[in-house]
Amino acid sequence: MKIVRALCCALCVLLSTSLTAARAAVGHDSGEAPVILVVGDSLSAAYNLAEEQGWVALLSQRMEALKYPHRVVNASVGGATTAAALQRFPVLVKEYKPAMVILQIGANDGLQGKPVPYITANIEKLILQAQAGAAQVLLVGVQLPPNFGARYTQPFFQQYQSLATKHQLAYVPFLLEGVATQKELMQKDGLHPTAEAQPIILDVVWPVLQGMVSHKASAD
Repeated sequence: MKIVRALCCALCVLLSTSLTAARAAVGHDSGEAPVILVVGDSLSAAYNLAEEQGWVALLSQRMEALKYPHRVVNASVGGATTAAALQRFPVLVKEYKPAMVILQIGANDGLQGKPVPYITANIEKLILQAQAGAAQVLLVGVQLPPNFGARYTQPFFQQYQSLATKHQLAYVPFLLEGVATQKELMQKDGLHPTAEAQPIILDVVWPVLQGMVSHKASAD
């Protein structure tokens, strides 16, 4: 129960705050730049860190350093569930018209013990809405702490692979690969990565995202 309370405490973030965060774009200011929209929870919202320390801000810095024209918009909100993401997503798509969506969501649903088919259905709706807006989707998986039991954690984790296969998505199996098992890279709650872990997280996501960006550039 302590683990559930630790992550779910972020649910105190108000919707008004979430909308402000959604509008906080880092990197290029040009409205003509193709947008990479990151829709996630506290794992992507630099929980308990300065915003510029988070892996999404580091992604924007890397894109700029490598002369990619993209603008990175972080619409991640601490405590967000798949249902909350679905509420906000149409507005985000309309406002930003993203070329790519990095979708990292579901951890809070899992910590709340919601049925996996319910979580899967919500994530799939987000995928379809993004694709309907002509955005490419990068699906990022998450894992739950083992004390939730394999009967729940295994199908929860597998849903991401299944959705990626079904919809032929670019896919990162586990956002915290190489981080979650390293105590020194996790905050005291055991759920959120430290500032030192953020560059490692970026390096987990980067090879797949770079492939998407490079493929798109060559196709154009």
